[in-house]
Amino acid sequence: MLLRFSVENHLSIRERQELSFAASSLKDNSEGLIACDTVHSGAVVPAVVIYGANASGKTNFINAVSTMRDLVLRSQIEGRPGGGVPRHEFLLDPAYSEKPSCFEIDFLLDGIRYHYGFEATDDAFTSEWLYQIPKSHRRMLYERNGQEFSFGRWLRGQNHTIAKLTRVNSLFLSAAAQSGHKLLSQIYKYFLGVAFSSRISVGSNNFSLRIERDGDGLDDRVIEFLKAIGTGVVGYRKKKVPEPESYRAFKQGLIDSFEQEFGSLSDSLKNSLMKENRLSELELAHLEKGGRNVYFGLDQESAGTRRLLIILNQSFKAIDNGSPLFVDEVDVSLHTYVSEAILRLFCSPRINRSGAQIVVTTHDTNLMSSEALRRDQLWFAEKNIEGATEIYPLTDIRTRKGDNLELGYLQGRYGAVPSDDPLASLLGSY
Repeated sequence: MLLRFSVENHLSIRERQELSFAASSLKDNSEGLIACDTVHSGAVVPAVVIYGANASGKTNFINAVSTMRDLVLRSQIEGRPGGGVPRHEFLLDPAYSEKPSCFEIDFLLDGIRYHYGFEATDDAFTSEWLYQIPKSHRRMLYERNGQEFSFGRWLRGQNHTIAKLTRVNSLFLSAAAQSGHKLLSQIYKYFLGVAFSSRISVGSNNFSLRIERDGDGLDDRVIEFLKAIGTGVVGYRKKKVPEPESYRAFKQGLIDSFEQEFGSLSDSLKNSLMKENRLSELELAHLEKGGRNVYFGLDQESAGTRRLLIILNQSFKAIDNGSPLFVDEVDVSLHTYVSEAILRLFCSPRINRSGAQIVVTTHDTNLMSSEALRRDQLWFAEKNIEGATEIYPLTDIRTRKGDNLELGYLQGRYGAVPSDDPLASLLGSY
């Protein structure tokens, strides 16, 4: 369960910005809240919707979560000695090029709250920390200052040995997981479960390949959802197809490049590398007039249906595992009712029994009127006059239960809307 996330000095985010999932004391509908005794209010929200003008930094905030996840999962196994840390500092203030980027997260794992974070420059991780908060007090598991490590008595394992194996551009958490550390491997797996869905349009082959890679097929609940919203989809099948010629050309190109650099490969190895792999292609079933299933390839389905396949499959996986899902621009190619229905999956205690959460960015103001959302689930992203993104909740602004939130937002009462009329600016040039 995700409780809090903050970031500083990343893309358009300059000063520290924080997103909190702790429910407020508002008297709004509490049915969908997730009980959590480690936050003061005793509950966290299952869904957060972030609004903001174009280029306000909504996507950058989600990118910050993704960046933190990637560094945890990959810094030890994919980083190169002396290769530095891949980060994207705030570029509109020269002073921030030398300042570290900072990422922090609080989450609940097996009923215990953890606080984890790190700071990084272009060259190295300058600090890293992990605390366990079982009740009201805090236990230090480890702290890192450069390459100096301190370990609390609650963290058992080969800590000092792992510290010696941790490069300056690797996180200790990443190195510990690769070394099989019992507790820190569980923390690592938490990050592994955090999922993302981008706003990029989904090509017809993309989802089929993802099913093949994940090996768990398409969730039957996705089909039930598609039936319920009237897409005409009533089932699916996976069809084995030859690998595309472009794949074979790519593999041949790799072999040619290798042989030019290092010499010839054996015929048996080349034959093995060039062996044709048959892939699974997803086809969706529609009913013909006589009641028989007719199967359409994904290239015959709408962009919205293809995107729904991705988001819904990820949503049900998150709900089953009690993990967080981040969806950028959930409204792209999707009707308002469909976007709201996805949010309601997470806000329904009957469906969401494991404490899963979803964070979406959107421009769809109709969602503000959803009965499934409380006021403390609405957040905004806005850039200040210096081009830095600021994230803030609706609860920072005085509102009343029953207010027309959509109208108030469109009238600019809460900020996070375009500040100028582009048409007026254009007309002024004629």
